[in-house]
Amino acid sequence: MPTALHPLDWTVIAVYFFLSVLVGFLVVRRVKVTEDYFLGSRRFSAWLQIGQSFGIGTHAEMPVALAGAVYQSGYSAIWYQWKNLFITPFYWLLAPLFRRFRRTTTGEVYEDRYGTFMGAVYTVFAMAYFIFNMGAMLKGAGKLVSAATAGWVTPNTVVLVMTVAFLAYSFFGGLFSVAYTNFVQSLFILLLSFMLIPIGLERIGGFTAMRETLRPELLSLVTPGDISVFVIVMLTINGLVGITAQPHQLAAVGTGKDERSCRIGMTYGNFTKRFCTLGWALVGMITLVMLVQTGETLADREDAFGYATRHLLFPGAVGLMIASVLAANMSTCSAFTVDGGALFTQNFYRRYLVHDRDDRHYLLIGRISGVIVTLLGVWFALAVEIVLEAFLFTESIAAFMGISLLGGICWKRANRYGAFASLVVSSVVFFYLSRVQFGKWLNWDAANFGIALAAGFGVLIAVSLLTKPESPTALKDFFERLDTRSELDSATGQERVVNEPGHDLLVVHLLNPGLKDGWRAFYRRFRVDINGLLVAFGVVVFLIVLAKAVLYLP
Repeated sequence: MPTALHPLDWTVIAVYFFLSVLVGFLVVRRVKVTEDYFLGSRRFSAWLQIGQSFGIGTHAEMPVALAGAVYQSGYSAIWYQWKNLFITPFYWLLAPLFRRFRRTTTGEVYEDRYGTFMGAVYTVFAMAYFIFNMGAMLKGAGKLVSAATAGWVTPNTVVLVMTVAFLAYSFFGGLFSVAYTNFVQSLFILLLSFMLIPIGLERIGGFTAMRETLRPELLSLVTPGDISVFVIVMLTINGLVGITAQPHQLAAVGTGKDERSCRIGMTYGNFTKRFCTLGWALVGMITLVMLVQTGETLADREDAFGYATRHLLFPGAVGLMIASVLAANMSTCSAFTVDGGALFTQNFYRRYLVHDRDDRHYLLIGRISGVIVTLLGVWFALAVEIVLEAFLFTESIAAFMGISLLGGICWKRANRYGAFASLVVSSVVFFYLSRVQFGKWLNWDAANFGIALAAGFGVLIAVSLLTKPESPTALKDFFERLDTRSELDSATGQERVVNEPGHDLLVVHLLNPGLKDGWRAFYRRFRVDINGLLVAFGVVVFLIVLAKAVLYLP
């Protein structure tokens, strides 16, 4: 890499920052009350929902890590990211839940289902989740951009500049700014994923040269030895259980103008990420061929993406690549800023400190507390080097938190005692097994996770059956909302209840699906869930076929 970027690169980066901040500020006028700021008034289109799910779920370290794994192990390493491919169709089933909750934060959902204590437990987890994850992403982007300039810009400088930019529009525009900037930033992420491929293919001689240069096993799509079917199944379960409890999902998924927008956004926003994974893998393959052709090797496999950038891109394009890296992280961090402010305001400040002020007061507190959460994440990024372990900690706990939420949706008898016990027991079992097997408290292993998850669900059931059930009144209100579909009326701008057959949710009625009425009646009742699930699995098959087919292009 050069010691400094070309003026064209700096121009492109400056234009990116200008566009991001401009788009964020153009929608500020829409923010008048807390519902606007925290939830965008639940009026986002399917396109904006796709941008939110794709932008928030894609981080800068992902293409770098995957390209490096493919360079080292061959094409089959795509499964290190595609290990979550089979989770994606089920998002079609989960997405409507986040809208039907009709709450600002997942902490409020826990309060509705299990009372204030579990709401407080969740709030502590969620704040740690935001701070640790934001710190990890900021630090990761800082290191990548610093490497792209050969250290001319320090990682901490990148962290601070990024933070100033996304805080500027997030503070004033809330989720409106986040949603619209995420859509723009998603375009940059797509560029990040594919801009190297046509240039690289021309350099190496196309896919024909790739097939002639590499051994057949390096072109195989069979999963690597350490990603077995069992591992994929466990990761699928991990994703399904954990995503319900991730604190940013309610705002990212449940803010569509109707359930169709939420379903399309969550499912196909994540399918867009799976499609980009194919681009990242091809970058790794191109880098591998380039190095074989030149007789070079890399000291660190994760230098593969940087090697391709350095040898393939021209002035201006390098700046575009850096802007894309920044976009991949700013999209997520800006959402965390707003969601962290919502969580603090709704689940701590309004509940325990100041109860009866007007909405403008809570809007101001939401903005200020979002900045504080962000600054704590920045401090974490600047001061702590072992960010990865904190990131893994919050991701693991999210799955164990999700036991009680998913269990509480599927099973009405679940109660607060079982919910808390499931979190404690699953966490203790997981960390204990990790310590015994690997000598450290945190090391994700499929078998250990499966045992811990089974223990958590078992304890949820056992303790709930042995203790007092939840209030029938609270349960009635909670499940009536989950059985009530509504959407934004474009004429009045108000929510209206929609009663159409076929929109009942399989997740809510998982333990009592109504099969006694016959399969035809069952299909009529859950028609939207079933049809969408089948189409989504068709997309999974298409992506796998596409991944194999591209290798046979000239």
